[in-house]
Amino acid sequence: MPSIAMQAFVVVMIILVVVGTLFDIIHKKNVKYFFDNAKKSKKSATSTVSSGKKISIVLKTVASDVLTTSELAGKRRIAHLLGMYGTIIFWVTSAIMIFNYSTPESVAPSILPLLWHIGAIMTCLGGYWFWFFLRADVAAEGNPWYRVIKADLFVLSLVVTATFGLVWSYLQAADISGWDTLFLVLFSLSNIVLFGGVYWSKFAHMFYKPGAAIQKHLGEADGSRDNLPAPTDKQEQYGLGIKREAPRHY
Repeated sequence: MPSIAMQAFVVVMIILVVVGTLFDIIHKKNVKYFFDNAKKSKKSATSTVSSGKKISIVLKTVASDVLTTSELAGKRRIAHLLGMYGTIIFWVTSAIMIFNYSTPESVAPSILPLLWHIGAIMTCLGGYWFWFFLRADVAAEGNPWYRVIKADLFVLSLVVTATFGLVWSYLQAADISGWDTLFLVLFSLSNIVLFGGVYWSKFAHMFYKPGAAIQKHLGEADGSRDNLPAPTDKQEQYGLGIKREAPRHY
């Protein structure tokens, strides 16, 4: 396959993400909500936060909420980290090999395909673990794992893409002609669904969540708290009945 074809495919996928995210912003007005909410919070702030403090909050939020997903706990956090970092490794190594080592005469360093496979496997581990066991509607609400709604488009297309990539790689290594071409086509189509379905999936949430987390922590620092009341120091009195069942509802 010509290098230019593979490189053009990656560029088109990036364009699809940008266009899909812009349509998502226009239709759902998420960015407008963030700015409007920031203005409201500024009016209800009880203290002034210095620029240095704001920078510190932003850096801590990126390090905690974004890079280590501290808002999650236990199995959900592990599955999320596996999927997130596996996907990043998978995408980055794909781009490096396509743009630098895709000609017949070029030889990629052995670490790149190794990382490519590790990233795809991590994506599958985190994604399938989440899909079959950790989803709120499955773990807490009792819905079957095979129930699919539009919001599931992102996670499903993500794990299916990684799965098709691994199968295609195995078939190539085993020199099974015909089948490797089939899974290359399936791998390409699943990428198109993943990157082309941004408007209908939760793909764009990856860009919104860091902004929401930063706004939340800034609100806690200046006392605005997203216009919510401050936490009470009154002792919780629910009775012993609340201890009979571990919290599993979201």
